[in-house]
Amino acid sequence: MSDGIVFIDGDYVKPEEAKMSIFDTGFVWGDVVYDVTSAWNGWVFMLDEHLERFQQSINGFRLKNPYSHDEMRRICAECVQRADLDNAYIKVQMTRGVIPSQTRDPRLGECQFVAYATPYVWIWGEKKCRNGVNLYVSSVERVSSKAIDQRFKNYDRADLVQSRFEAYDRGCDDSLLCGPDGYLTEGPGYNMFMVRDGKVSTPDSNILEGVTRRSVREICELENIPYEERKVHPDELQDADEIFCSTTAGGVMPVTGLDSKPIGNGHKGLITSRIQEQYWSKREAGWHGTRIEDILNG
Repeated sequence: MSDGIVFIDGDYVKPEEAKMSIFDTGFVWGDVVYDVTSAWNGWVFMLDEHLERFQQSINGFRLKNPYSHDEMRRICAECVQRADLDNAYIKVQMTRGVIPSQTRDPRLGECQFVAYATPYVWIWGEKKCRNGVNLYVSSVERVSSKAIDQRFKNYDRADLVQSRFEAYDRGCDDSLLCGPDGYLTEGPGYNMFMVRDGKVSTPDSNILEGVTRRSVREICELENIPYEERKVHPDELQDADEIFCSTTAGGVMPVTGLDSKPIGNGHKGLITSRIQEQYWSKREAGWHGTRIEDILNG
């Protein structure tokens, strides 16, 4: 299987050939935004929506994009085709670039765009993503959107990394974080949902407004499953019938344990199963997808 293809400095190269300056502000300041989508059976999922959110993040961080929306679409498709992957993980990222050494003025950087396609990634491995994971509600606080607007997908992830270590120390697979107000936000790279009395609830603030989360909302509407976006307190999880998460790297993923205590009967719940099955059956059929060849030939 191919390791993937990277687009950098206007050229397509193998991952081991891709190089960036160690003085890039993406490394020295964490001054970088990104977005991720996937291809499944040759269909790229909600590419325009992901690129629109990417541009929103670029604007929010006051970066300058050297490429148009259509150019980025083509670059993403070209990466997948050159990598010869049917199921791919596709990332775009933008750093502020290198700033002259005698200044700290962020206006003087020349922004650096990178895109790549690699084999599809399951955030916790395919088996756990499909069947269930054990999460931990971390004591590490999610950075407030007043400090870093979490609608902008960015690499300032120290809080997420530390929450993961805390979860691992407890023997759990990953974490959920609360914001400064004490209410749940999200996990490291995924949105979370709680099911109680047949209704799906998901946090509404201090989060990345996930594109996969949006598809969950759409499935709930199609399946007549009650759905709401609101403040969710961590104490509510103790009485949850089901919990699940969503992300590009795994789709709809059941949570069967919380701090090693079972959620419901300790198995994937009925509503979670229903949403998960709909998500993947629709993905298999090209739902919200664009064919690689259609992008390249368009």
